[in-house]
Amino acid sequence: MSDSRERLVVVGGDAAGMSAASQARRLKGPDELEIVAFERGHFTSYSACGIPYWVGGQVSERDELIARTPQEHRERAIDLRTRTEVVAIDPERRRVRSRVLDGPGRGTEEWTGYDKLVIATGARPVRPPLPGIDAPGVHGVQTLDDGQALLDTLEGTPGRHAVVVGGGYIGVEMAEAMINRGYEVTVVNRGKEPMSTLDPDMGRLVHDAMSWLGITMVNDTEVTEIRTGDDGQVRAVVTAAGEYPADVVILGLGVRPETGLAQAAGLPLGAYGGLLTDLGMRVRGHDDIWAGGDCVEVLDLVSGQERHVALGTHANKHGQIIGTNVGGGYATFPGVVGTAVSKVCDLEIARTGLREKDARAVGLRFVTATIESTSRAGYYPGAQLMTVKMLAEHRTGRLLGVQIVGRESAAKRVDIAAVALTAGMTVEQMTALDLGYAPPFSPVWDPVLVAARKAVREVREAGW
Repeated sequence: MSDSRERLVVVGGDAAGMSAASQARRLKGPDELEIVAFERGHFTSYSACGIPYWVGGQVSERDELIARTPQEHRERAIDLRTRTEVVAIDPERRRVRSRVLDGPGRGTEEWTGYDKLVIATGARPVRPPLPGIDAPGVHGVQTLDDGQALLDTLEGTPGRHAVVVGGGYIGVEMAEAMINRGYEVTVVNRGKEPMSTLDPDMGRLVHDAMSWLGITMVNDTEVTEIRTGDDGQVRAVVTAAGEYPADVVILGLGVRPETGLAQAAGLPLGAYGGLLTDLGMRVRGHDDIWAGGDCVEVLDLVSGQERHVALGTHANKHGQIIGTNVGGGYATFPGVVGTAVSKVCDLEIARTGLREKDARAVGLRFVTATIESTSRAGYYPGAQLMTVKMLAEHRTGRLLGVQIVGRESAAKRVDIAAVALTAGMTVEQMTALDLGYAPPFSPVWDPVLVAARKAVREVREAGW
């Protein structure tokens, strides 16, 4: 191989990083481009979103969550170094410093030069400095290693009480996982209702469903201490509202961009602490550095502002775009509308676009429309109720956001709204959408279109 070939260094071996590396390798062979990737964990290219379902038993084996192993990447001429952590980035000299975490060379550090650099360091879970937060039996669920550690605790710990701290996506999904494992579950949530990505009136529907499932919801309070026994093991979670027994505690308090390395290197960060990039995912002001995944901020196409959205769907797209650009092609990432779905047992939860407080924060005037409909024609067996809430801009009628809570076939209906938001449609334009209809799949008027019709009336009554 020629010594004149370029070197691409990738920091982070999950969705964005290895998608970028793989795409760059498709476009440029080993004789043109050397690729070195660093991953501080044991695993690469896995679905962190699947961890609650592995813990809950719906996914039987950890390896089912792995899309491509380290060895498979190496077989594609990617020099992937697992259990090796990058501890410094030097943009001026175009190099990174790495430290070996395991094995015979443990603790060894070295500099690796680059022609092009991809930062895909992901996000770190929020872990408040509470008494007892590091006690045995307290777990986050950010990585496969975290999931394995939690399962080891569950299999080796007597008792049947689980406390989940946080009522967001991870919180409700882990509450379901622990219900499936036969635990008595308490969710402690500092918000007025679970799922703060919804408006409180829609979050109340989630609260009611979780309570019906036997989950104890403790809202509008914060954890002050995690109490341990004489053996150091977790025994209870203490809040201003009371004390709740716990044999295991699961943290679901959200994540923040993992950008300590980038900040130390002087790279530009946004209001949420994420790296700022251009449309090609190139770090602003640096022609030879790209960034993607949970460590970046992206443009919200509805509000027009930067935001941090930690989702595997975006991370994989970022990686494809970065790899295309690094490999000599051209691709862009225009932004997001904030679509997300989740579930707790048979309750499906979905949202896209802006909540009421988001719209207010950016100075938008809006109307809301909330309707209740069914997943199928009302007379067809198995029809399930769902609630749809829609926000539309005052006067223009531009769609601003949609939230859906229901059962069978509820969540993925949000994709209709996601497309409409991306296209900048008004609610009146939405009412003419040619959606599929047959009694087993939908009423004559799909629930999303019923909400759009009501939103049109609200806009007109508010004055065009």
